[in-house]
Amino acid sequence: MDTEAGMEFFLESREQASLAAAARIRGALAHRLEHQPEASLVVSGGSTPARCLEALADTELDWASVHVLLSDERWVPPDDDASNEGLVRRTLLQRHAATARLLPVYAADSDPAGRCSRIDAEIRTLPFPFACALLGMGEDGHFASLFPDADTLEQGLDPDNLELCVVVDTAASPHVRLSLTLSAISRSDEVVLLMFGEAKRDVYERAKISGNTFPVAHLLKQKRAPVRVYWAP
Repeated sequence: MDTEAGMEFFLESREQASLAAAARIRGALAHRLEHQPEASLVVSGGSTPARCLEALADTELDWASVHVLLSDERWVPPDDDASNEGLVRRTLLQRHAATARLLPVYAADSDPAGRCSRIDAEIRTLPFPFACALLGMGEDGHFASLFPDADTLEQGLDPDNLELCVVVDTAASPHVRLSLTLSAISRSDEVVLLMFGEAKRDVYERAKISGNTFPVAHLLKQKRAPVRVYWAP
């Protein structure tokens, strides 16, 4: 049985959760495009959002007016198997959504710090607020690339930080990463948090309790962008 409690949607299958999240994101984009000529969408990488992104690509929308940006990226070329850009190009930027415009993160002629500064400036030229941000969550409570052990975690989670992008070093990844800050992500009409599995459900439930240290707790308690949670076993 599907259950809904406030902004939480607990569904029976990952397919159902992926399609429900895709429908929500499509609606958020359509709403923005009714009020302005262009809209922006933040998307995450990894295996969890792949089906949701594929479903979005099958929906009719004025995709040529949509700017897509990554919540985070490993410092690898887009043809690397670890690249989030590569995943988004294979799943979202297809069929109806092939005309959407993606802001790349990796640049072969730059370094992570230099590219981070330029991305910060480039994001500010996109339509604000973002129509929606599609995020996942790790079993350590991280979202985007804001990992618990990151030396830039404090600035990454500061809701009042003026910086929109940070460089992240984490023991959880062999690659340096670039990540949007919570300050940037929360500049969205809404956040869709998509996650699968009992372990992540347990982390999410614990993150809702005051006083915990999970990075995702900061996302849940910020007041700028409502967070809608889609979960399946």
